[in-house]
Amino acid sequence: MRRLCQTLKVHPSGYYAWLVEPKSVRAKEDQRLLGLIKHAWLESGGVYGYRKIHDDLRELGEPCGRHRVARLMRREGLRSQTGYRRRPGYYGGKPPVASPNRLERQFNVSEPNKVWVTDITYIRTYEGWLYLAVVLDLFSRQVIGWSMKPRMCSDLAIDALLMAVWRRKPKQEVMIHSDQGSQFSSSDWQSFLKANNLISSMSRRGNCHDNAVAESFF
Repeated sequence: MRRLCQTLKVHPSGYYAWLVEPKSVRAKEDQRLLGLIKHAWLESGGVYGYRKIHDDLRELGEPCGRHRVARLMRREGLRSQTGYRRRPGYYGGKPPVASPNRLERQFNVSEPNKVWVTDITYIRTYEGWLYLAVVLDLFSRQVIGWSMKPRMCSDLAIDALLMAVWRRKPKQEVMIHSDQGSQFSSSDWQSFLKANNLISSMSRRGNCHDNAVAESFF
């Protein structure tokens, strides 16, 4: 080992310290920031580029540079989706409204079919992106519903929840907790909840810890 340290021109104590803690402080901070970037990108429906993601992070009080956000997104393969802007015209109906955080990080549940949590992640394949939505029962932490599609639309989230309702057939009202992504604030999602005796709960904007069980599952 001493000969190896001499070859690498490092002190043995420094080498052993690197073995115990190989990641630098900068690398750890990049990893933490990348988690926030992914969360903001998914909440945007996978359409935001580094400029808008940077604006969201700054609004949340994250002191990061725009070039750093661009570098991390480029390394992870996250990019903006062009051509998603709606055509000009009048769009009726009420705008989506976020539900209150009824769960309030109470992740320990005493019985099944009382609180479910849901979230969406992305999977890179040779043919492009795939998006995965899952529903977990907080009591058992088991996946009770899932859906996978090539696009991150409201049907992705609804199909996963439909599987959960079909498998569990709950008799009482169930709280379903999610983030404030467009899929969970859509009118189709809210209509499905009302039709199936489900009550909505949402994380605070940009706070992934409010949905920690689903986040840690991914």
